[in-house]
Amino acid sequence: MPTPRSPGLPFIFVTLALDMIGLGLIIPVAPVLVAHLTSDPLTAPHFLGILVALFSTAQLLAAPIFGALSDRFGRRPVLLLSTLLTALSYILAALAPSLMWLLLARTLGGIGAATIGVANAYIADVSAPENRARNFGIAGAAFGLGLIIGPALGGLLSSLDLRLPFLVSATLAALNFLYGLIVLPESRRAEPAPFDPRTLMPLRALGILNHFPGLPVLAAVVLLVSLASQFLTSTWVLHGAVRYGWTPATNGLALALAGVLSATVQVAVLPRVLRQVGPERTVTLGLLTGVAAYVMYGLASAPWMLWASLPIGALSGIAAPALQALTTNKAATHAQGSVQGALAGLTSLSAIAGPLAATALFSHFASPHATPFVPGAAYFAAALLLLGGLAVFAATRTHPALQGEVV
Repeated sequence: MPTPRSPGLPFIFVTLALDMIGLGLIIPVAPVLVAHLTSDPLTAPHFLGILVALFSTAQLLAAPIFGALSDRFGRRPVLLLSTLLTALSYILAALAPSLMWLLLARTLGGIGAATIGVANAYIADVSAPENRARNFGIAGAAFGLGLIIGPALGGLLSSLDLRLPFLVSATLAALNFLYGLIVLPESRRAEPAPFDPRTLMPLRALGILNHFPGLPVLAAVVLLVSLASQFLTSTWVLHGAVRYGWTPATNGLALALAGVLSATVQVAVLPRVLRQVGPERTVTLGLLTGVAAYVMYGLASAPWMLWASLPIGALSGIAAPALQALTTNKAATHAQGSVQGALAGLTSLSAIAGPLAATALFSHFASPHATPFVPGAAYFAAALLLLGGLAVFAATRTHPALQGEVV
Protein backbone atom coordinates (compact mmCIF):
# COMPACT_ATOMS: atom_id res chain seq x y z
CA MET A 1 0.00 0.00 0.00
CA PRO A 2 1.53 3.33 -1.03
CA THR A 3 2.14 6.00 1.52
CA PRO A 4 2.88 9.72 1.13
CA ARG A 5 6.57 8.74 0.95
CA SER A 6 6.06 6.04 -1.71
CA PRO A 7 7.13 6.57 -5.35
CA GLY A 8 3.48 7.00 -6.33
CA LEU A 9 3.05 10.54 -5.06
CA PRO A 10 6.19 11.93 -6.74
CA PHE A 11 5.00 10.31 -9.98
CA ILE A 12 1.73 12.24 -9.72
CA PHE A 13 3.60 15.50 -9.19
CA VAL A 14 5.96 14.77 -12.10
CA THR A 15 2.99 13.85 -14.30
CA LEU A 16 1.18 17.11 -13.51
CA ALA A 17 4.34 19.14 -14.15
CA LEU A 18 5.02 17.35 -17.45
CA ASP A 19 1.39 17.77 -18.51
CA MET A 20 1.68 21.52 -18.01
CA ILE A 21 5.10 21.65 -19.68
CA GLY A 22 3.63 19.77 -22.64
CA LEU A 23 0.71 22.19 -22.88
CA GLY A 24 3.01 25.17 -22.41
CA LEU A 25 5.38 23.95 -25.11
CA ILE A 26 2.69 24.28 -27.77
CA ILE A 27 1.27 27.64 -26.64
CA PRO A 28 3.71 29.73 -28.75
CA VAL A 29 3.46 27.47 -31.80
CA ALA A 30 -0.23 26.51 -31.95
CA PRO A 31 -1.48 29.79 -33.55
CA VAL A 32 1.32 29.66 -36.14
CA LEU A 33 0.69 26.01 -36.98
CA VAL A 34 -3.05 26.59 -37.33
CA ALA A 35 -2.40 29.52 -39.69
CA HIS A 36 0.04 27.32 -41.64
CA LEU A 37 -2.59 24.60 -42.10
CA THR A 38 -5.47 26.89 -43.11
CA SER A 39 -5.93 28.08 -46.65
CA ASP A 40 -7.29 31.44 -45.48
CA PRO A 41 -5.21 33.15 -42.75
CA LEU A 42 -8.24 35.20 -41.72
CA THR A 43 -9.95 32.03 -40.49
CA ALA A 44 -7.00 30.98 -38.32
CA PRO A 45 -8.27 32.63 -35.09
CA HIS A 46 -11.62 30.91 -35.60
CA PHE A 47 -10.02 27.48 -35.92
CA LEU A 48 -7.71 28.19 -33.00
CA GLY A 49 -10.81 28.77 -30.88
CA ILE A 50 -12.27 25.48 -32.13
CA LEU A 51 -9.00 23.76 -31.22
CA VAL A 52 -9.22 25.00 -27.63
CA ALA A 53 -12.93 24.20 -27.39
CA LEU A 54 -12.44 20.63 -28.64
CA PHE A 55 -9.68 20.01 -26.11
CA SER A 56 -11.81 21.29 -23.22
CA THR A 57 -14.95 19.49 -24.41
CA ALA A 58 -13.07 16.19 -24.61
CA GLN A 59 -11.87 16.77 -21.05
CA LEU A 60 -15.40 17.56 -19.89
CA LEU A 61 -16.82 14.36 -21.38
CA ALA A 62 -13.97 12.03 -20.42
CA ALA A 63 -13.13 13.19 -16.88
CA PRO A 64 -16.16 11.65 -15.10
CA ILE A 65 -15.73 8.43 -17.09
CA PHE A 66 -12.07 8.07 -16.17
CA GLY A 67 -12.91 8.81 -12.54
CA ALA A 68 -15.53 6.06 -12.42
CA LEU A 69 -13.24 3.60 -14.22
CA SER A 70 -10.47 4.30 -11.71
CA ASP A 71 -12.85 3.43 -8.86
CA ARG A 72 -13.65 0.13 -10.57
CA PHE A 73 -10.33 -0.94 -12.07
CA GLY A 74 -7.78 1.12 -10.12
CA ARG A 75 -5.94 4.43 -10.50
CA ARG A 76 -2.74 2.94 -11.95
CA PRO A 77 -4.12 1.58 -15.27
CA VAL A 78 -6.15 4.73 -15.93
CA LEU A 79 -3.20 7.04 -15.23
CA LEU A 80 -0.86 5.00 -17.42
CA LEU A 81 -3.43 4.92 -20.22
CA SER A 82 -3.74 8.70 -20.09
CA THR A 83 0.01 9.20 -20.52
CA LEU A 84 -0.06 6.96 -23.61
CA LEU A 85 -3.01 8.87 -25.08
CA THR A 86 -1.21 12.15 -24.40
CA ALA A 87 1.96 10.94 -26.13
CA LEU A 88 -0.06 9.72 -29.13
CA SER A 89 -1.90 13.05 -29.38
CA TYR A 90 1.37 14.98 -29.59
CA ILE A 91 2.74 12.60 -32.23
CA LEU A 92 -0.41 13.07 -34.33
CA ALA A 93 -0.14 16.84 -33.95
CA ALA A 94 3.53 16.81 -34.97
CA LEU A 95 2.74 14.79 -38.09
CA ALA A 96 -0.61 16.42 -38.90
CA PRO A 97 -0.81 17.01 -42.67
CA SER A 98 -4.05 18.98 -42.41
CA LEU A 99 -6.13 21.00 -40.00
CA MET A 100 -8.55 18.11 -39.48
CA TRP A 101 -5.71 15.89 -38.27
CA LEU A 102 -4.63 18.63 -35.86
CA LEU A 103 -8.18 18.94 -34.53
CA LEU A 104 -8.30 15.16 -34.05
CA ALA A 105 -4.95 15.23 -32.24
CA ARG A 106 -6.05 17.93 -29.80
CA THR A 107 -9.33 16.11 -29.13
CA LEU A 108 -7.33 13.00 -28.25
CA GLY A 109 -5.08 15.20 -26.12
CA GLY A 110 -8.11 16.46 -24.22
CA ILE A 111 -9.13 12.88 -23.45
CA GLY A 112 -5.61 12.11 -22.25
CA ALA A 113 -5.62 15.21 -20.04
CA ALA A 114 -8.96 14.26 -18.47
CA THR A 115 -7.33 12.28 -15.67
CA ILE A 116 -6.63 15.26 -13.42
CA GLY A 117 -9.52 13.97 -11.29
CA VAL A 118 -7.87 10.54 -11.09
CA ALA A 119 -4.59 12.19 -10.09
CA ASN A 120 -6.44 14.07 -7.34
CA ALA A 121 -8.07 10.82 -6.22
CA TYR A 122 -4.62 9.21 -6.05
CA ILE A 123 -3.37 12.05 -3.85
CA ALA A 124 -6.43 11.58 -1.62
CA ASP A 125 -5.81 7.82 -1.45
CA VAL A 126 -2.22 8.08 -0.22
CA SER A 127 -2.59 11.16 2.00
CA ALA A 128 -3.93 11.34 5.52
CA PRO A 129 -6.86 13.80 5.67
CA GLU A 130 -4.75 16.35 7.56
CA ASN A 131 -2.06 16.23 4.85
CA ARG A 132 -4.28 16.42 1.78
CA ALA A 133 -4.37 20.20 1.43
CA ARG A 134 -0.57 20.34 1.70
CA ASN A 135 -0.15 17.66 -0.97
CA PHE A 136 -2.67 19.36 -3.24
CA GLY A 137 -0.59 22.50 -2.76
CA ILE A 138 2.51 20.65 -3.95
CA ALA A 139 0.48 19.52 -6.96
CA GLY A 140 -0.37 23.17 -7.60
CA ALA A 141 3.31 24.03 -7.42
CA ALA A 142 3.99 21.32 -10.02
CA PHE A 143 1.43 23.00 -12.26
CA GLY A 144 3.14 26.33 -11.74
CA LEU A 145 6.54 24.86 -12.57
CA GLY A 146 5.16 23.48 -15.82
CA LEU A 147 3.70 26.87 -16.74
CA ILE A 148 7.09 28.49 -16.17
CA ILE A 149 9.14 26.03 -18.21
CA GLY A 150 6.71 25.11 -20.98
CA PRO A 151 6.07 28.38 -22.85
CA ALA A 152 9.71 29.49 -22.63
CA LEU A 153 10.98 26.16 -23.96
CA GLY A 154 8.24 26.07 -26.59
CA GLY A 155 9.24 29.45 -27.96
CA LEU A 156 12.86 28.36 -28.20
CA LEU A 157 12.08 25.03 -29.89
CA SER A 158 9.60 26.55 -32.35
CA SER A 159 12.33 28.86 -33.62
CA LEU A 160 14.19 25.73 -34.72
CA ASP A 161 11.23 23.86 -36.19
CA LEU A 162 7.49 24.53 -36.06
CA ARG A 163 6.62 20.96 -35.08
CA LEU A 164 9.52 20.30 -32.73
CA PRO A 165 7.60 21.31 -29.55
CA PHE A 166 5.03 18.60 -30.26
CA LEU A 167 7.74 15.95 -30.69
CA VAL A 168 9.43 17.00 -27.45
CA SER A 169 6.06 16.89 -25.66
CA ALA A 170 5.44 13.39 -27.03
CA THR A 171 8.86 12.27 -25.81
CA LEU A 172 8.22 13.65 -22.32
CA ALA A 173 4.85 11.87 -22.14
CA ALA A 174 6.37 8.58 -23.34
CA LEU A 175 9.18 8.80 -20.77
CA ASN A 176 6.62 9.55 -18.09
CA PHE A 177 4.71 6.41 -19.08
CA LEU A 178 7.85 4.30 -18.67
CA TYR A 179 8.57 5.99 -15.33
CA GLY A 180 5.05 5.19 -14.10
CA LEU A 181 5.20 1.64 -15.41
CA ILE A 182 8.20 1.04 -13.16
CA VAL A 183 7.43 3.01 -10.00
CA LEU A 184 3.66 3.64 -9.78
CA PRO A 185 1.84 1.37 -7.30
CA GLU A 186 -1.92 1.04 -7.07
CA SER A 187 -3.33 3.40 -4.46
CA ARG A 188 -6.95 2.36 -4.07
CA ARG A 189 -7.52 0.78 -0.67
CA ALA A 190 -11.24 0.09 -0.88
CA GLU A 191 -12.90 -2.78 -2.68
CA PRO A 192 -13.65 -2.04 -6.35
CA ALA A 193 -16.75 0.08 -6.70
CA PRO A 194 -19.79 -1.66 -8.23
CA PHE A 195 -19.87 -1.09 -11.96
CA ASP A 196 -22.75 1.13 -13.03
CA PRO A 197 -23.04 1.74 -16.81
CA ARG A 198 -24.61 5.12 -16.05
CA THR A 199 -21.19 6.33 -14.88
CA LEU A 200 -20.09 6.14 -18.52
CA MET A 201 -22.60 8.89 -19.36
CA PRO A 202 -20.67 12.09 -18.58
CA LEU A 203 -23.57 14.27 -17.51
CA ARG A 204 -25.16 11.46 -15.50
CA ALA A 205 -21.81 10.82 -13.84
CA LEU A 206 -21.97 14.28 -12.26
CA GLY A 207 -24.82 12.92 -10.13
CA ILE A 208 -22.26 11.25 -7.87
CA LEU A 209 -21.85 14.62 -6.17
CA ASN A 210 -25.39 14.35 -4.80
CA HIS A 211 -24.53 11.13 -2.96
CA PHE A 212 -22.46 12.91 -0.31
CA PRO A 213 -23.89 15.70 1.87
CA GLY A 214 -22.14 19.00 1.40
CA LEU A 215 -20.45 18.10 -1.89
CA PRO A 216 -22.88 19.86 -4.28
CA VAL A 217 -22.29 23.23 -2.61
CA LEU A 218 -18.53 22.69 -2.52
CA ALA A 219 -18.71 21.77 -6.21
CA ALA A 220 -20.49 25.07 -6.87
CA VAL A 221 -17.61 26.90 -5.20
CA VAL A 222 -15.09 24.91 -7.27
CA LEU A 223 -16.96 25.88 -10.45
CA LEU A 224 -17.08 29.59 -9.57
CA VAL A 225 -13.39 29.67 -8.63
CA SER A 226 -12.46 27.89 -11.85
CA LEU A 227 -14.59 30.26 -13.93
CA ALA A 228 -12.88 33.25 -12.33
CA SER A 229 -9.49 31.77 -13.17
CA GLN A 230 -10.55 31.29 -16.80
CA PHE A 231 -11.62 34.95 -17.00
CA LEU A 232 -8.09 35.91 -16.00
CA THR A 233 -6.06 33.53 -18.15
CA SER A 234 -8.11 33.91 -21.33
CA THR A 235 -7.75 37.72 -21.42
CA TRP A 236 -4.31 38.20 -19.87
CA VAL A 237 -2.37 38.54 -23.13
CA LEU A 238 -5.10 40.65 -24.77
CA HIS A 239 -5.29 42.96 -21.76
CA GLY A 240 -1.53 43.44 -21.61
CA ALA A 241 -1.32 44.23 -25.31
CA VAL A 242 -4.24 46.69 -25.38
CA ARG A 243 -3.70 48.47 -22.08
CA TYR A 244 0.09 48.52 -21.80
CA GLY A 245 1.30 47.73 -25.31
CA TRP A 246 3.05 44.61 -24.04
CA THR A 247 4.79 42.33 -26.50
CA PRO A 248 4.48 38.52 -26.30
CA ALA A 249 7.87 38.50 -24.57
CA THR A 250 6.68 40.87 -21.83
CA ASN A 251 3.48 38.89 -21.38
CA GLY A 252 5.53 35.72 -21.12
CA LEU A 253 7.77 37.32 -18.49
CA ALA A 254 4.75 38.35 -16.44
CA LEU A 255 3.28 34.85 -16.66
CA ALA A 256 6.62 33.32 -15.68
CA LEU A 257 6.85 35.60 -12.65
CA ALA A 258 3.27 34.72 -11.71
CA GLY A 259 4.19 31.04 -11.97
CA VAL A 260 7.24 31.46 -9.73
CA LEU A 261 5.23 33.37 -7.13
CA SER A 262 2.43 30.80 -7.26
CA ALA A 263 4.80 27.86 -6.80
CA THR A 264 6.48 29.65 -3.89
CA VAL A 265 3.16 30.26 -2.17
CA GLN A 266 2.05 26.64 -2.59
CA VAL A 267 5.27 25.24 -1.13
CA ALA A 268 6.25 27.82 1.50
CA VAL A 269 3.10 29.71 2.53
CA LEU A 270 0.21 27.25 2.22
CA PRO A 271 1.43 24.70 4.82
CA ARG A 272 1.91 27.45 7.42
CA VAL A 273 -1.52 28.95 6.80
CA LEU A 274 -3.13 25.52 7.04
CA ARG A 275 -1.43 24.84 10.36
CA GLN A 276 -2.51 28.20 11.76
CA VAL A 277 -6.14 28.44 10.63
CA GLY A 278 -7.22 25.12 9.07
CA PRO A 279 -8.61 24.41 5.57
CA GLU A 280 -11.97 26.18 5.93
CA ARG A 281 -10.47 29.53 6.92
CA THR A 282 -7.72 29.02 4.35
CA VAL A 283 -10.38 28.85 1.62
CA THR A 284 -12.05 32.00 2.93
CA LEU A 285 -8.74 33.87 3.14
CA GLY A 286 -7.75 32.75 -0.35
CA LEU A 287 -11.05 33.83 -1.88
CA LEU A 288 -10.91 37.25 -0.20
CA THR A 289 -7.35 37.73 -1.43
CA GLY A 290 -8.43 36.68 -4.91
CA VAL A 291 -11.20 39.28 -4.99
CA ALA A 292 -8.69 41.96 -4.00
CA ALA A 293 -6.19 40.79 -6.63
CA TYR A 294 -8.71 40.78 -9.48
CA VAL A 295 -9.93 44.26 -8.57
CA MET A 296 -6.32 45.48 -8.45
CA TYR A 297 -5.64 43.94 -11.88
CA GLY A 298 -8.69 45.67 -13.31
CA LEU A 299 -7.77 49.04 -11.84
CA ALA A 300 -4.07 48.87 -12.78
CA SER A 301 -3.73 51.77 -15.22
CA ALA A 302 0.07 51.45 -15.41
CA PRO A 303 2.24 48.34 -15.79
CA TRP A 304 3.95 48.79 -12.42
CA MET A 305 0.57 48.54 -10.72
CA LEU A 306 -0.05 45.15 -12.30
CA TRP A 307 3.45 43.93 -11.43
CA ALA A 308 2.88 45.01 -7.82
CA SER A 309 -0.43 43.11 -7.73
CA LEU A 310 1.05 39.77 -8.76
CA PRO A 311 2.09 38.69 -5.23
CA ILE A 312 -1.48 39.29 -4.05
CA GLY A 313 -2.77 37.12 -6.87
CA ALA A 314 -0.30 34.40 -5.96
CA LEU A 315 -1.48 34.42 -2.34
CA SER A 316 -5.03 33.77 -3.50
CA GLY A 317 -3.80 30.38 -4.71
CA ILE A 318 -4.05 28.99 -1.18
CA ALA A 319 -7.82 28.58 -1.67
CA ALA A 320 -7.79 25.90 -4.38
CA PRO A 321 -5.80 23.13 -2.63
CA ALA A 322 -7.65 23.68 0.64
CA LEU A 323 -10.97 23.49 -1.20
CA GLN A 324 -9.78 20.34 -2.99
CA ALA A 325 -8.92 18.77 0.36
CA LEU A 326 -12.39 19.54 1.72
CA THR A 327 -14.02 17.79 -1.24
CA THR A 328 -11.90 14.67 -0.78
CA ASN A 329 -12.69 14.59 2.93
CA LYS A 330 -16.42 14.60 2.15
CA ALA A 331 -16.32 11.68 -0.33
CA ALA A 332 -16.22 8.01 0.63
CA THR A 333 -13.00 6.18 -0.16
CA HIS A 334 -14.58 3.89 -2.75
CA ALA A 335 -15.93 6.88 -4.71
CA GLN A 336 -12.92 9.22 -4.74
CA GLY A 337 -12.27 8.66 -8.45
CA SER A 338 -15.87 9.34 -9.46
CA VAL A 339 -16.10 12.44 -7.29
CA GLN A 340 -12.80 13.91 -8.45
CA GLY A 341 -13.66 13.03 -12.04
CA ALA A 342 -16.96 14.88 -11.71
CA LEU A 343 -15.20 17.92 -10.26
CA ALA A 344 -12.64 17.80 -13.07
CA GLY A 345 -15.54 17.72 -15.52
CA LEU A 346 -16.93 20.90 -13.97
CA THR A 347 -13.52 22.52 -14.29
CA SER A 348 -13.44 21.55 -17.96
CA LEU A 349 -16.90 23.07 -18.38
CA SER A 350 -15.53 26.34 -17.00
CA ALA A 351 -12.68 26.11 -19.53
CA ILE A 352 -15.29 26.10 -22.30
CA ALA A 353 -17.70 28.74 -21.02
CA GLY A 354 -15.18 31.00 -19.26
CA PRO A 355 -13.05 32.05 -22.24
CA LEU A 356 -16.13 32.65 -24.39
CA ALA A 357 -17.69 34.98 -21.82
CA ALA A 358 -14.43 36.67 -20.86
CA THR A 359 -13.30 37.43 -24.40
CA ALA A 360 -16.78 38.73 -25.24
CA LEU A 361 -16.57 41.11 -22.26
CA PHE A 362 -13.09 42.19 -23.24
CA SER A 363 -14.03 42.76 -26.88
CA HIS A 364 -16.96 44.95 -25.86
CA PHE A 365 -15.34 47.08 -23.14
CA ALA A 366 -11.78 47.26 -24.52
CA SER A 367 -12.80 48.40 -27.98
CA PRO A 368 -11.41 51.85 -28.91
CA HIS A 369 -15.00 53.02 -29.36
CA ALA A 370 -16.31 51.47 -26.14
CA THR A 371 -18.29 53.67 -23.78
CA PRO A 372 -17.20 53.27 -21.09
CA PHE A 373 -13.70 52.04 -21.94
CA VAL A 374 -12.97 49.38 -19.31
CA PRO A 375 -10.17 47.05 -20.45
CA GLY A 376 -10.21 45.36 -17.04
CA ALA A 377 -13.90 44.40 -17.27
CA ALA A 378 -13.14 40.66 -17.36
CA TYR A 379 -11.10 41.00 -14.16
CA PHE A 380 -13.94 42.79 -12.40
CA ALA A 381 -16.28 40.02 -13.53
CA ALA A 382 -13.84 37.47 -12.12
CA ALA A 383 -13.90 39.30 -8.78
CA LEU A 384 -17.71 39.06 -8.77
CA LEU A 385 -17.49 35.33 -9.45
CA LEU A 386 -15.15 34.89 -6.49
CA LEU A 387 -17.50 36.94 -4.33
CA GLY A 388 -20.25 34.53 -5.34
CA GLY A 389 -18.05 31.61 -4.42
CA LEU A 390 -17.24 33.25 -1.09
CA ALA A 391 -20.94 33.76 -0.34
CA VAL A 392 -21.75 30.13 -1.13
CA PHE A 393 -18.83 28.86 0.93
CA ALA A 394 -19.71 31.11 3.87
CA ALA A 395 -23.25 29.71 3.83
CA THR A 396 -21.91 26.16 4.01
CA ARG A 397 -19.77 26.90 7.08
CA THR A 398 -22.86 26.42 9.26
CA HIS A 399 -24.08 23.37 7.30
CA PRO A 400 -24.00 20.26 9.54
CA ALA A 401 -22.59 18.14 6.72
CA LEU A 402 -19.37 20.16 6.79
CA GLN A 403 -18.74 19.61 10.47
CA GLY A 404 -17.40 16.07 10.03
CA GLU A 405 -15.64 13.89 7.49
CA VAL A 406 -16.81 10.88 5.57
CA VAL A 407 -13.37 9.26 5.27
